[in-house]
Amino acid sequence: MDSSNGAGRAFIGSFTSAGGRGVTVAAVDAETGALTVLGATDAVPDPSYLALGPGGTVLYAVSETEPGGAAALDVSTDEPRPLGAVRAVDGDGPTHLALAAGHLVTANYGSGSVSVLPVAGDGTLGPVAAVLAHEGGGPVADRQEGPHAHQVLPDPSGAWVLSVDLGTDSVRVCAVDPATGELRTHGETALRPGTGPRHLAFHPSGRHAYVLNELEPTLTVCRWDAAAGVLEPVREVPVLPEGVTVESYASEVVVAHDGRFVWAANRGHDSISVLALDATGEHPSLVTTVGCGGHWPRDLALDPAGRRLYAANERSGNVAWFTVDPETGVPAHGGTLDAPAASCVVFG
Repeated sequence: MDSSNGAGRAFIGSFTSAGGRGVTVAAVDAETGALTVLGATDAVPDPSYLALGPGGTVLYAVSETEPGGAAALDVSTDEPRPLGAVRAVDGDGPTHLALAAGHLVTANYGSGSVSVLPVAGDGTLGPVAAVLAHEGGGPVADRQEGPHAHQVLPDPSGAWVLSVDLGTDSVRVCAVDPATGELRTHGETALRPGTGPRHLAFHPSGRHAYVLNELEPTLTVCRWDAAAGVLEPVREVPVLPEGVTVESYASEVVVAHDGRFVWAANRGHDSISVLALDATGEHPSLVTTVGCGGHWPRDLALDPAGRRLYAANERSGNVAWFTVDPETGVPAHGGTLDAPAASCVVFG
């Protein structure tokens, strides 16, 4: 790779339909966390979420369009280059993706489904191998008229893929057949109706997961049994202080590498929530909120060293970085990079 310093790189997704660059490659300054643009491509329409493949030379992107797509890009240099054509996912509006069992899995928000595409040895994508349609709805009529798969994430054991559905107020636990790509539903965990779960993140112990709810500003704490493939909700806690009246929609949840803190991004309130975890991991408590460095933080990411948080602020068109206080977990704003219609940040 030919990045300009030794601190690694960041990959920024953005909405090309709203003036974004598409997929941007940026250098990360080792001392300050500052980002510097190295290259970009708009070859994939609306690449709203990204995932880096093993080895760090192939990047995968959803194309959040109708019908939706997924693409592979060569990022072995700092000028991203498409690897093959954008593949149809046989679903609408994919918002998230993950690699599991030799396949790429996408969460298709618009159609309320999950798609599986094979990944070849050279990193290219094959045609859709399987589509799993979610069923159900929720009490919020304008957002939960049907299923809306929003995130797919492998569990730490690698045995399961969890699909978070905002429309059905539930998380499905699935298994991908590595030979065929068939996606089998193992179980479904119901959350409180009307909360609209959006994303989840695992505690580093692998024994707990934290589900961030979009339609209500709360975090649902769950126990996770990897051997049984069972997710069990145990409590729900607020991510915003009492008395907040502004409409706010949580977007992303991140857990500290040492398991002491959880952070959540809030669109509307335009903040990052800091929650402290007790030793069990089951009792998060809201410590404070800090400004996100822009407007409408669609994504929040922790750098590989666990020292800094990065917020992709979609409507202000920037990525802001923050240095995390290791004792309190509170982020301090360090700077911003211009990134029109920014939607996600991942690190390589």
